[in-house]
Amino acid sequence: MKMSVEEEPASPAARVLQAPNFSLCIIATMGFMTTIDVNVFRKGVEQTLIKHPRFSSLLVVNDKKRGKVSWKRTKVDVENHVLAPDLDPDMENPEEFVEDYTSSLSAIPMDMTKPLWEIHILNVKTKEANSTMVYKIHHSLGDGVSMVSVIMACAKKTSDPESLPVIPSRKQKHVPKYGLMKRFFLCVWTMMLIMFNTFTGIAYLAATLLFLKDSETPLKGGRGVRLSPKRFVHRIINLDDVKMVKNAMNVSINDVVLGMTEAGINRHLNRRYEKLRGKGSEIINKTNFLPRNLRLRSAVIFNLRQSASVEDLAEMMKKEELNGMWGNLLGIVILPFTIALQDDPLTYIHRAKATMDRKKLSLESKLGFIVMKLFLKLFGIKAATAATKAAFAHTTLAFSNVVGPQEEISLFGHPLCYISPSVQGFPQALTIHYQSYANKLIVTLGADEKTIPNPHQLCDDFVKSFESIKEAVIKRGLIKDIQFC
Repeated sequence: MKMSVEEEPASPAARVLQAPNFSLCIIATMGFMTTIDVNVFRKGVEQTLIKHPRFSSLLVVNDKKRGKVSWKRTKVDVENHVLAPDLDPDMENPEEFVEDYTSSLSAIPMDMTKPLWEIHILNVKTKEANSTMVYKIHHSLGDGVSMVSVIMACAKKTSDPESLPVIPSRKQKHVPKYGLMKRFFLCVWTMMLIMFNTFTGIAYLAATLLFLKDSETPLKGGRGVRLSPKRFVHRIINLDDVKMVKNAMNVSINDVVLGMTEAGINRHLNRRYEKLRGKGSEIINKTNFLPRNLRLRSAVIFNLRQSASVEDLAEMMKKEELNGMWGNLLGIVILPFTIALQDDPLTYIHRAKATMDRKKLSLESKLGFIVMKLFLKLFGIKAATAATKAAFAHTTLAFSNVVGPQEEISLFGHPLCYISPSVQGFPQALTIHYQSYANKLIVTLGADEKTIPNPHQLCDDFVKSFESIKEAVIKRGLIKDIQFC
């Protein structure tokens, strides 16, 4: 079947992400400080979001056998995409209702007869917000960073309603000046590290795709977990506290987040294994119930495309043209977690920094994308999808960290409290997402409740683990003369 002039071929990653046995959707809740005016919101979406080419296009299957699909522009009826159910504003448990509503969306497939996104407005007051918006977007439209960026392009600063939000850019580290000979040896040494880390990373990824599986733990999902509804829960941490730990330990925010994640997983698994201690688990001592030599890893998706600025995206929607600034260019990296309780909470941060330093000096995510593209070209969509799916099925969880705006924003005149994104469709029982917004860091878990019966407790374990890390930093006097930046 030939494509019409109006159609645009989907990227290789988009083709994989929409495959029937590996269809991913981004599901996120956004809390607002005021009740949402549905008519104002719909008008705002009409003037911005649906002018984005991907949000006004159908995903058309051109060759089902080969998995060839394309984007075809269509007319969008905003009322079919921005939905506002009639709710009782005085319901007894609004928090549980919002969770149940969001969870139910994870069990409903996307309607392929219209553009692959929808917004649900829930005008009920919860402990954290006066209203909630839930958006569901098919992952083939773009990655999490792109989705946050395009929403920011529709928003304005709360402090200055005429200005677009600012997403902090990555600061370049000061590189000391060395002599010519020292620079030469540093360059050679860095290249050797990149080659070694890339080789070991790709070998590790290949082994994972082929045979290397994680240990069976209380967090590992079983058969059919990809299609099961997920429970989405979140907690909010003060971002200034995270920056305090970052600066005190001379690490990055990613290092703190990864260390906190490992600490939280250890805390949670230790409790779960304590309950199972009568069923053959090896007990090391009275407080450590973790079995030895557990393999537990995360599959992390990186978008290799440089993200467009908020200003560029706003201009894109105004002109209704992509201009090469959009699309999924995805690479996969496997991150291992050490499952062993530590007496010193800061050990988790040191270990996370060592892991992230190795990943920074590696090209494995880029080569992973090339391998996936090669699989797609040589063996077809089924082989490429099977390989991508194996990276997640053979690991325990998915993990991501997305940077949001530096200050509070308003979306179509509605001040935003928080953003809590997650993903549905991985063959895993747990996804962990970190999202920064103003002075907040939102920790979001998407959990299969059959595997993880109490995801709220797991979320609390992450927060308590971070508090332990923060207390250790303060007790050691590491925060003297620290500037929060």
